[in-house]
Amino acid sequence: MSAALRQMHLGVFVLGTGNHSAGWRWPGAANSGCDLAVMLEIAHIAERGKFDLLFISDGLDMDPGDHPSFVNRFEPTTLLAVLSANTRHIGLGGTVSTSYSEPYNVARIFASLDHLSGGRVAWNVVTSSRPGAALNFSRERHFDHALRYARAEEFVDVVTGLWDCWEDGAIVADRDTGSFIDAAKVHPLDHRGRFFQVKGPMNIARAPQGHPVIIQAGGSPTGLDLAARTADVVFSVVQELEAAKRAYADLKGRMAKYGRSPDQLSLLPGVMPIIGDSEAEAREKLSRLQRWVTPTNALTLVSGRIGYDVTGHPLDAPVPAPPPTEEGGRTFSRVLYETARRQNMTLRDLYNLTAAARGHWVLCGTPNTIADTLEEWFAEGAADGFNILPPYFPAAFADFVDQVVPELQRRGLFRRDYEGATLRDHFGLAPVAAPARRAAPAGAA
Repeated sequence: MSAALRQMHLGVFVLGTGNHSAGWRWPGAANSGCDLAVMLEIAHIAERGKFDLLFISDGLDMDPGDHPSFVNRFEPTTLLAVLSANTRHIGLGGTVSTSYSEPYNVARIFASLDHLSGGRVAWNVVTSSRPGAALNFSRERHFDHALRYARAEEFVDVVTGLWDCWEDGAIVADRDTGSFIDAAKVHPLDHRGRFFQVKGPMNIARAPQGHPVIIQAGGSPTGLDLAARTADVVFSVVQELEAAKRAYADLKGRMAKYGRSPDQLSLLPGVMPIIGDSEAEAREKLSRLQRWVTPTNALTLVSGRIGYDVTGHPLDAPVPAPPPTEEGGRTFSRVLYETARRQNMTLRDLYNLTAAARGHWVLCGTPNTIADTLEEWFAEGAADGFNILPPYFPAAFADFVDQVVPELQRRGLFRRDYEGATLRDHFGLAPVAAPARRAAPAGAA
């Protein structure tokens, strides 16, 4: 496909109280992560904007120092089921951890959601890194990084294997013959691996997409290889164009060894747009949000995102390097620390950055200048689109949809309407066909 024909993909990262840690304080902003009316409004705004995807993150522990939405939030797959019944086009993605789940349950949940939504669901594959989560699942500490990813590799293979146990057309439901199922089109999995033993098949027919879309966000070499092998969409954490271009080329370049082409995966950097009628108005919006952030809360947030404790360090000193045994969320740790080192940031600088967008890129300006920057990144090979992180909901998201999206459409960079029914259609991906199986010999029992 030529560059002129490429079009952006857009997702929205939904936290009910906004993606800025103080966004809930904005006049009129939602102030709960468990308000269904707000979630429905966000979904309808996303669909009005012709977005590819609405995305719900998750966490498995609760720390009072967390972002407000993290301490009071819906379980994602439950929420996705409700949203699927109240939308028609928007893709619906949710996070479920491979560290504290079982493949059979995850495969069945997402197959069910894909049927309920008519083929619009995505699973965000994560490996839980926060130590507190282990204490909620009968463990004293979480798995180390290498073991988390080894388990995740096998976990994804088991889930996709279970999705493939059913072929299309296995449900016959022939009233004349009394035949309900074609047993030759339903197969066991019989998986026996290092972490899991799963016989299969599931008790639900093949999903409308074949496989629900798989999302990942891992940025370590192990995570990037897992994404290159299995993901359809990747969320990335970047701050600068040249670094984003290198990360884009790195990930796409890993795909060939798994027999995949680069256009089978869309890379969407996270970006928080702060929109104003003028550059000065946009900067004032960001400044107002930043004035509501307390150093204590921000440093706690930095510690959670960077993966090691920085709460005791002087605010105006350089950012301390990660300890050698750091095993937290390595993508954020690396990006934040390297950004801070390269730009000679103090810890105060870093907590301002983290409070604004939890380590993601903040883009401040008018609708035109924001569209200019998104177009530059898209055209320069740094992104296939963007994961939009509005600082507060619903108004900041509506501003993006009503002011930036029309400018992207005017430039021919984004769709004016949906052209397919499934999330794979939105991303230009074919449904995943069931694997070819050898027919039984004639006369076999």
